[in-house]
Amino acid sequence: MNQNRNPKVDAYIEKSAAFARPILENLREAFHAGCPGLAETIKWGVPSFEYQGILGGMAAFKKHVGFGLWKSRLMPEFEKTFGRPGRASAMGAQFESVQELPAKKVLVAFVKEARRLNEAGVKEPKRAAAQPRPPIRVPADLKAALSKHATARATFAAFPPSQKREYLEWITEAKRPVTRAKRIATTLGWLAAGKHRNWKYARASKR
Repeated sequence: MNQNRNPKVDAYIEKSAAFARPILENLREAFHAGCPGLAETIKWGVPSFEYQGILGGMAAFKKHVGFGLWKSRLMPEFEKTFGRPGRASAMGAQFESVQELPAKKVLVAFVKEARRLNEAGVKEPKRAAAQPRPPIRVPADLKAALSKHATARATFAAFPPSQKREYLEWITEAKRPVTRAKRIATTLGWLAAGKHRNWKYARASKR
């Protein structure tokens, strides 16, 4: 057994849901088999594996376990193996049961490639800057409602583009006319009170 095991990772696995524990253990073993000299740590609240930099990590969620390698974008086969529809996650791959895991040799091979990239000092390519989203045109029914309510109109006009978009998307995503009309009425009330679309969530986060 490898000696470089971090008790914090043990505790993380132990506290995870029953379905997740065997998945986490298998992923952990694959990391150690592919890179015996790695170090375990907890980073961003989840187990992380490091060797001359970050190799990758894993995380237990409510219904799945996420698994990812830091430089997976440099591994074309990684996306082919784990990027199938419905299986991608924020960490690169997700598994809902231990039966969904690929063969251990497959996982180990990816970890070995991650180790090789770190040893060679290969840098991950810079991510392209996110392009600004085009503005949403104010629909005629909202424009008409705002024209009759000076306070709400002034509040909306003073909002930055991102806060205007929150209201516009909420209104235009309504599928039924009655729902859309109700959302416009609610929007007028909130704007009259100087509130942005997600004011309730902002208030809750401060508690």
